[in-house]
Amino acid sequence: MKKIEKVSIQHPEQPQILLGGITPGQFLANYWQKKPLLIRGAIPDFKGLLSPDELAGLACEEDVQSRLVSYVRGKWKLENGAFDEVRFSKLPKKSWTLLVQSLNHHLPQAADLMQQFDFIPHARLDDLMVSYAPDGGGVGPHFDSYDVFLLQGMGKRLWRVSEQQDLSLVEGAPLRILQNFTTEQEWLLEPGDMLYLPPHVAHWGIAVGECMTYSVGFRAPSMQELATQFFAYLEEHLSVAGVYADPDLKLQKHPAKISKDMVARVTQKLKKIQWGERDVGDFLGCYLSEPKAHIVFDAPNNIDIAEFQQRMEQGGVGLSLKSQALFHGKSFFINGEQLEMPPAYANLLKLLADQRRLSAENIIEHQLAEPSFIESDWVEIFYLWYQAGYIEFS
Repeated sequence: MKKIEKVSIQHPEQPQILLGGITPGQFLANYWQKKPLLIRGAIPDFKGLLSPDELAGLACEEDVQSRLVSYVRGKWKLENGAFDEVRFSKLPKKSWTLLVQSLNHHLPQAADLMQQFDFIPHARLDDLMVSYAPDGGGVGPHFDSYDVFLLQGMGKRLWRVSEQQDLSLVEGAPLRILQNFTTEQEWLLEPGDMLYLPPHVAHWGIAVGECMTYSVGFRAPSMQELATQFFAYLEEHLSVAGVYADPDLKLQKHPAKISKDMVARVTQKLKKIQWGERDVGDFLGCYLSEPKAHIVFDAPNNIDIAEFQQRMEQGGVGLSLKSQALFHGKSFFINGEQLEMPPAYANLLKLLADQRRLSAENIIEHQLAEPSFIESDWVEIFYLWYQAGYIEFS
C-alpha cells in the first residue's frame, strides 16, 4: 500500500496549507458549520493511500464495513459487504461506487491522515471513508447531517453543491437521495484538492474517469440519541435508597385509581435524582469512546508483564487503530471504560489520548518529572489494555 508522510501538527495560530493558507482558528470562526470551503492543493502531491484493487480487497474482508451503490435502469441499488471477489468482475463499466468505512481502523497511513485534522476535537471525529468510482459513478445528490472534508485522491471528481432548503428525499430509495437538486456551485477536484461541507449542504459527486475520494467525517448524534443514552447511563450508575411507603394511606372510592397523594409522593422522591456537569462529562467520555458494535479488538502476542514493560520502555506504545481515548476533568476514557487518573501519570495519559502514542522518550521524561511515577500502578494498567488489544507497541 502507498505511504503518506506524517505531517507534524503546526501551531494552531499558524496558517496551514491543509486549510488553504488560513489558521485553524480562522477556519472554525468563519467556515465550521457555516459555509463550504474549497481548498486547492490541501495536501500537495497526494495521490491516495491505496489502489482500487487494494480497496476491493478490503471490501472482501468480514471485519470491514463496505457498500456497493449502483444506478440501474433509473433506480438506485445498495449492496452491503463483505463481497466475493467474483462480484467485482461482474460490474458494469460505469454508474457504480464502492464505499469502505473506517479505513483508519485498518490502515496506519489512514490514521496518520486523520491526525492532520487535530484542530477538531477527537470526540467529534468519526472515521475516514474512501470511495472508488469509474467514470460517471457516484452516490447521487444527497446531504449529510455531519461535517465532512472531501479529499481527492486518484483521478478527478466533479462536485455540485447547493445550500438549498428543499431536502425532500426520493421515496423508496435505499439511500438518502434528494428528490429535487439544484446546482448552485460546481468544482472539479484533482488529486490533493479538498472540499469542506457543513451539515445539510446538498452535494453530488460525479467521477470524471476513475477516481477515489477520501471523506473525513464527524460524529453528530441527535439530541434524542444523547438523551436516551444519558438516561441509560444514569440507570447503570444510579442508586436510590428506600422503598415506597404510605403510612398515612386513606380509603379510596375507586381502588383502581392512582391517587394524587401517590403521584406527589413519588414526584418528591424522583426530584432528588440530580446530575451535574461531571456526570454529563463522564457520560460523554464513555459514550463517545465506546467502540461501534462491529469492532473487534485483535488479541496480542502472549507476553508477561516484565517483557511488556521492557519493550514499552524501549520502543514506546500506541493506541490500536480501533481505539478511542478521551479525557475529562480527572477521568480518562478508553473504548467506553473509565479510569480516574492518578496524579502520578495523569499527564502521560493525556499525552497518549492527544498524540495516540507514547514514545520511549515520553516515558523517560515523565519518570524524571514525576518522582512517584515509578512506584505507581501505571504498568499494570497499560498491560491490561495491551492484553485487551487497546494498545500496541509502536
